[in-house]
Amino acid sequence: MFKENDYVMYKKTVCKIREIKHNKMNEKDYYILIPIDDDSLIIDVPTDNKMGYLRNIVSKDEALKIITEIKNIKPLDNINEKNLESTYKDLMSKGTHEDLIKIIKTSYLRNETRLKENKKISEKDTKYFDLAEKYLYNELSISLNKSFEETKSYIINCMSNC
Repeated sequence: MFKENDYVMYKKTVCKIREIKHNKMNEKDYYILIPIDDDSLIIDVPTDNKMGYLRNIVSKDEALKIITEIKNIKPLDNINEKNLESTYKDLMSKGTHEDLIKIIKTSYLRNETRLKENKKISEKDTKYFDLAEKYLYNELSISLNKSFEETKSYIINCMSNC
């Protein structure tokens, strides 16, 4: 069971547990969650977590291991333009760290190629790149006790020097 002020993952969103409340109507306890990037949103989740939407944030050691593995994760290849969005959606729905990294690498490389060819960058690639970065870096930033931007810079630096 989580405690007040713990950070947790709710689906793919990093949240802080503001409080634990008891609902007298149904005699259940609920976590009151506040997403770290939208404090106007309040999410109530039963503490029994039967749906499995809540999980622990990765530890600092796990976060560092994920970062060191980034170099070994290959971007998607042989992407069919017609199936691009469904491929990204499938990876997003799984939401594993590896899948998020694949999206980041693939969309980044696709947009870089388009820029080199003097073409407009892809809105789909940009959209999924931004989402995957948000989900991955928000979680790792909590684990590493850094801001989103510091985490992003740290990972980019590590890719160059690690």
